[in-house]
Amino acid sequence: MLLLDASVWVAAKDADDRYFDASRTLVLDTEQRVTALDLTYYEVASVVGSRWGRSDLARELCRTIDLRCEGRVVAIGVEMVGAALAIASEHGLSAYDAAYAAAARRGGWTLVSTDIADLVSKGLAVTPDAADYP
Repeated sequence: MLLLDASVWVAAKDADDRYFDASRTLVLDTEQRVTALDLTYYEVASVVGSRWGRSDLARELCRTIDLRCEGRVVAIGVEMVGAALAIASEHGLSAYDAAYAAAARRGGWTLVSTDIADLVSKGLAVTPDAADYP
């Protein structure tokens, strides 16, 4: 199972993003099981709705996340917050980024992100164009 962070969902809608093609493929490939975190909806809304000024597209993308994950959207609870804070402290991350890493660890999933500086470079995630997914 792949855990797609918000950056992948956003990149799938941004033709100028270097990971656009690979992200779009992951979002559309229904043969590959994917999941997301509940906070992904807010991060997508923040970037696409607020920053891009495209609330219509943000709502559409959130519906896409819901449909594509087929009910496998993970809620962040108190236990997950504790795990996220430990990872955040260890790697110097925001609690948001660390929540994705914590969920991936707990679920035994591959975290996919376009966040090179905070997640990929620290070995916590792979990019959408990584050659092989488990």
